[in-house]
Amino acid sequence: MHYAAWQGKADPLRLLLRSGSSVNLQSADGQIPLHLASQNGHFQASEILLQHQSNPCIMNNASKTPLDLACEFGRLRVAKLLLNSNVCPVLLEGRPNDSNNPSSTSPLHLAAKNGHVDIIRMLILAGIDINRQTRVGTALHEAALYGKTEVVRLLIESGVNVHIRNSYNQTALDIVNQFTGTQACREIKHMLRESSSMLQVRALRDFCNIYDPTSLSVKAGEIITVSNML
Repeated sequence: MHYAAWQGKADPLRLLLRSGSSVNLQSADGQIPLHLASQNGHFQASEILLQHQSNPCIMNNASKTPLDLACEFGRLRVAKLLLNSNVCPVLLEGRPNDSNNPSSTSPLHLAAKNGHVDIIRMLILAGIDINRQTRVGTALHEAALYGKTEVVRLLIESGVNVHIRNSYNQTALDIVNQFTGTQACREIKHMLRESSSMLQVRALRDFCNIYDPTSLSVKAGEIITVSNML
């Protein structure tokens, strides 16, 4: 089963499943066949396994689910397939003590670390907490650490909190300030500094100046971004 899933061999998978092979049998490293199919981007094999009740919430010995692996390796179609399963909310929820567990991760962090912008956009639309924290911090910390300029830009545009500090008391800007001036480093520093100088506030009531059509008009509950620079 594991070998067929790793190779994406649909017919052998069907044959093994019909003969009674366990769809959720874990290997020595905690992998179920769905882990291997997802990591390698085998859409049809992943679909067959899910149809036979493979559990996408099972974690391997590295504390990663099949969705984690699909997002880590940039397997967009498989990641969408997993998110369409009936356990999607569970896959997107944080795990207990994520910020204290050195091995904890999330699909968003893994995609950010590896620069998979399309997957990050999909996860945000699916409702994942953009400010979810592990020991290393938010996905923004990961993107800054690994120099993923476009990921940093997308996370900032999507409303990530740039002021969050990780378990080492570092913001994403603190992390990138440790590195030399590569082009990516300079761009990320600029974006983070600019974003750090902005504040987001929520309007408490409707406001509209009927005498000045060019003035700000907001409704109660809307988020307004304002400059925090002197």
